[in-house]
Amino acid sequence: MTMPAIGEEAVHRFAQANMANIAPATTRDRGVGPFARMVLRGATIIDGTGAPPWGPVDIVVERGTITGIHRVGTPGMAIKESGRPARGDHEIDCHGKFVTPGFIDSHGHVGVVYHQANGPMPPADYVYKLWLAHGVTTVREAGCLNGLAWTKGQKELSAANKIAAPNMVVYSYFPAVPDMMKTIHTPAQAREWVRGVKDAGADGIKFFGAPPNIMEAALDEARTIGLRTCCHHAQLAVSRMNALTTAKWGLTSAEHYYGLPEALFEERTIQNFAPDYNYGDEYMRFSTSGQMFQQAAAPGSQKWNDTLDAFLEAGFTFVPTFNIYEANRDLMRARRADWHERYTHSTLTKYYQPQRGGHGSYWYRWTTQNEIEWKQHYRVWMQFINDYKNRGGRVCTGSDSGFIFQLYGFGLMREFELLQEAGFHPLEVLRAATTHGADLLGIGDITGTVEVGKRADLLVHDHNPLSDFKMLYGTGAMRLDEESNGPVWTRCLSATIKDGVVFDPVELLADVEAMAAASKA
Repeated sequence: MTMPAIGEEAVHRFAQANMANIAPATTRDRGVGPFARMVLRGATIIDGTGAPPWGPVDIVVERGTITGIHRVGTPGMAIKESGRPARGDHEIDCHGKFVTPGFIDSHGHVGVVYHQANGPMPPADYVYKLWLAHGVTTVREAGCLNGLAWTKGQKELSAANKIAAPNMVVYSYFPAVPDMMKTIHTPAQAREWVRGVKDAGADGIKFFGAPPNIMEAALDEARTIGLRTCCHHAQLAVSRMNALTTAKWGLTSAEHYYGLPEALFEERTIQNFAPDYNYGDEYMRFSTSGQMFQQAAAPGSQKWNDTLDAFLEAGFTFVPTFNIYEANRDLMRARRADWHERYTHSTLTKYYQPQRGGHGSYWYRWTTQNEIEWKQHYRVWMQFINDYKNRGGRVCTGSDSGFIFQLYGFGLMREFELLQEAGFHPLEVLRAATTHGADLLGIGDITGTVEVGKRADLLVHDHNPLSDFKMLYGTGAMRLDEESNGPVWTRCLSATIKDGVVFDPVELLADVEAMAAASKA
């Protein structure tokens, strides 16, 4: 069975109307390996499970798989060379360094919706290299509007190490919301589409909502045939089903915050929209969104606790993507981030500017009051996510970069900081970005931890990443050089190993900088 026209044709039409095509990656010009045998010597491991660092160890990788983890000494004492594993075809000196699993971005897009007047889309190579330069070895591609066939082709090239790109888990958009390529109108069509997209090679489905009978049928069919699902609960659909409703129907994860405040409402079932509200006005959409949690149950209340328990009972996952909306609470910070000048593509820069019709480009009316409301929004949102984690719920890291002044790779590192702000211990943050991300994607048996038998998706850090997530940014973090009494930029990540292929983040970032400069020229 092939993918029904009701899906792929809708995606194609929407893409043609709203964005230019993304230039695919076709060759691999960076990275060495994989090797028959590679050894990482003398590392301290942070394994991704939440366990504290330990070492020193030698890690053996053979043809892209971890085949040995050998304890080779005691901290503070000389390593006994006689007890170390045999040499490899390629060796990395990790003495005094830290090794973690590769990071998983559980909500990414190779391409997003632009107005073509802003310029050509950044090529896929630009996006992939930003991800790899920040240690992202796996991405859940939550719907690329170039279509499933395009994204599946890029996934296959990455899996074969023919392009410099993270591993990809690809999702397809479910076309059933009125403002975005709606072509599914009955439960039977929904089931047919889900079966078709499975046969066409999708790993999962990205929902924005749908009429309840259609949504429930699609989720039931997806669960039956083994497709995972995620949902951005759009405001045009959420009045009929909030995030808890869909969680009980079998949805795998909720993205962002949409649908969660509505699950916490006590004195209403619909947000208190002003009479002149129009969802199509981006300023109205996002300024009003910052008021949602202020209308919900108070933290620690009976309703709050009951809702937490209900999500836990459903075995649900949250991918909050705190970073993508952070400009709403501090526009100047997001707009003037250290990396924009060197690494942000001109099309992205233009797209972020105030304009009518550009998703997330609503700064023509943004006020101090808007930022205050969003700061309050974040306080409650973060507390719910932290409470859910503390009760044993799964929370994963996602960036949704490409919108609202957030750049690929950099956005995920900011997500680490924001999870820590929410109350996560740095070890819990890394677990969300590794083990929990792999489990969400259904690939926990092959990646997500530093263990024998797992795929060699590994990161080598010159410094302990638990000490300061700012050092994970591609720009590094500003520190004082005591000798010169001047500033230096200190970076943490020194090697990204994806499926046994070793990438140099400095080389990747140089390529990105050149592409950004060329786009501006």
